[in-house]
Amino acid sequence: METTDIAIRLPGLAGALRIWSAARALLALLGLAVVLAAALPVPRETLLRQLAVWTEAWDERNGNITVTAGTIQPGSLSPALIEQRAVTEFIAKRYRVAQDAAAGFVATAYRAGGESKVDPLLILAVMAVESRYNPVAESNMGAKGLMQVIPKFHAEKLVEHGGESALLDPDVNIQVGAQILREYLRRVGEIETALQMYAGAIDEPTSGYALKVLAERARLEQMLKQFRRTAA
Repeated sequence: METTDIAIRLPGLAGALRIWSAARALLALLGLAVVLAAALPVPRETLLRQLAVWTEAWDERNGNITVTAGTIQPGSLSPALIEQRAVTEFIAKRYRVAQDAAAGFVATAYRAGGESKVDPLLILAVMAVESRYNPVAESNMGAKGLMQVIPKFHAEKLVEHGGESALLDPDVNIQVGAQILREYLRRVGEIETALQMYAGAIDEPTSGYALKVLAERARLEQMLKQFRRTAA
């Protein structure tokens, strides 16, 4: 007898399979938290907060999934969450990032984008160019984390988060990076120059950094357009 047949005849088994899947994902998140706790000089409270954010993002993506004849299918997911899931899968595959970690980065980028009125795809594109989604990346200029924020230039934004070490918390790093982008966009009113300012390359004549970020953003947007056509 096929497993799917058993799931159909025994509803309790379908529920058990769903619980097992959720438990496996939660264990993956806990394992990631343990690794970060061992590797990073980040306060325990910060790590717990980040784990909560990632867990919430996973719940939002999977909480409304139903099991029918052994196949997981989307239930009442909102269009925004479906879009985030598509972006997560694209980033995870393209940059070889763990699915759960990518989901956390994407969820935070969308939330920070909404709070800062900055396009979340632009935030994600900056992450791709700056660190390739490596939350512990550090440059020889002192830039830290996913969005390569240089703490000495943005110390006032880090006070409420506990200082420089908080930049290795992905949630904080994305929030602060989004704030910086918002400031530059408001200051110059033009995205290309704002991106060059973000990179500290305002006098670079070819706008190479900005073009890389905009090209990455275009890839994300093109992927979403194709995804929407397929889903329609």
